[in-house]
Parts: sequence; C-alpha cells; structure tokens
Amino acid sequence: MIKKFQNRREEVRYLNGLTVDEVKNLAGDKLLVMNNLDEMHRFFARHMCDLILENNAAGRSTAGIFPVGPVGQYPYFIEEVNRRNISLKDVTFFFMDEYADEYGVEISADHHLSFRGKLFSLFKQIDRSLLPDMSKIIFPSADNLSRLKGLIEDSGLCITYGGVGIHGHLAFNEPEPGVRNSDPRVVELNDFTVTINAVREGIGGNLENFPRKAITLGMNQLFSAKKMVFFCRNGVDSIDWANTVLRLALLGTPGDDYPVTYLKEHPDWLLVTDHDTLKTPINI
Repeated sequence: MIKKFQNRREEVRYLNGLTVDEVKNLAGDKLLVMNNLDEMHRFFARHMCDLILENNAAGRSTAGIFPVGPVGQYPYFIEEVNRRNISLKDVTFFFMDEYADEYGVEISADHHLSFRGKLFSLFKQIDRSLLPDMSKIIFPSADNLSRLKGLIEDSGLCITYGGVGIHGHLAFNEPEPGVRNSDPRVVELNDFTVTINAVREGIGGNLENFPRKAITLGMNQLFSAKKMVFFCRNGVDSIDWANTVLRLALLGTPGDDYPVTYLKEHPDWLLVTDHDTLKTPINI
C-alpha cells in the first residue's frame, strides 16, 4: 500500500476501517472469497487433487508443504483420491510443524495434540495402493531437523499450503527479528499461539500443560515453493479472531511482527477466506 503509517496500531485501525469492497479492490486477484468454511475445505481438497493429477499426467513428481491445521480439507481430499483413483506414489508431503516437549523433541504420535497422529489417522482411510512410501511423508523432528533444508531444496518444491495464525505466523514461525530468513528449527510458542490453540483443542483451555515448544519449517522453506496458497478464516466457533490478520496479510506493511505480511514479496501467492472473515470488525 502507498499510504504510510506511524506505527502498526495506526495501520491496523486504518485497515479494519476499510469496507469489504475496498479490501477486495485493493487485494485484487490475490484474494479468493468463499461462502463458508466448508466451501473453503472443498476448494483446498480440489486444489491439491488437481495439482497432483496435473503433475501425474505430465510425468512429474509433486513436492509440497502441507499443514495439519487446518485439517478440514483432508476428508474431502481422501474422498477424492479414493473416488478418482489418484496415485500419490510420486508425491512428497512435507508437513509444516509438530509440537515438541521442553527438550525440543517432538511429542509422540499418540499424543492428543500430535499433528502426526491426526494426519496418520486420516491417511489410513486412503486406499493403500495409492499411498506413497512412508519416507515421502515427512514431519519435522529432532532426528531430521538438520537435513530438512537440504531435502526441501532438492525436492523441486512446487507448492506451499497453510493457514494463518492470529498474529500472522506461518507454520510455527512466530514473530521474531529476522523471521523471514529462518530455516527449520525448534521454536518457543508465544502466549498468543498457546492461548488460542488451548481454547479449541478440546482441552478446556489448559494453559499449564500445553506445549510451549514446536519444531517448524522456516520461512525460507515455505517461500521456496513456486506457488503459495494460504487459508485464513475464523472457523466454526464464532470467534472473530482472524478478521484483522486477514487484512494485514493482504494489505499490511511487511514486517517481522506479522510474518504473513511477507506473503506479498512472493511472486505467486493466493489468500483464501470466507465472507465472515472478510467482514469489517464491528468495533475498530
């Protein structure tokens, strides 16, 4: 944006004051608006399937970075894969992150918060003849942390999918100095992330026992893909937490305090939302 601001607070007040039509006009083709969350999940699933089918037909492998938050797209993805007999044999799934214990070691897959556990339980529903080798389903871990950068560089990464955190984290790249140039690492989760995740994971807001660390891919890895498609939505709990970060992602000044604002520095990116999340906040 051309308009200059004294600080982020001033910019946020300005952005939150924009009408829906003004946001759409300023964002242009970088914004895709769905009717609701279910439609977003279906779009996400179709986008993944279409990409894999296109590459399969051309004899190309597919390497992408994928989230396990959101997960609502995966039941539709699985349904499509099975129904259309889509081979995943040449797909390498790099997943964004995983919670870690106080020593920086990933939590066990049978932990109720484990991203690996959630993903594996879903992928069990895919016809086994269509699945890739397990070596192509890669989560960050203490064991592979030093190798992930090279693995992704050598993969021919074509896509990064993901969601957006309340303060703009992508994967678990929390706001911190130099975050745009980060690589795979163990990170400390800040209070914003811990709080919002602890109130929607079925644990009753248990802040005391929620993981305070995670292992994540860095921003360098996310941005190395040819295309980036991110999803930003309030969700099903009627809490309007994402309206502000959506506007910052689309129109805000790039800065380490909201890592998602760096999206606009990538040559090919798209942000997908729904009408509810695009609304102008009631109070500015």
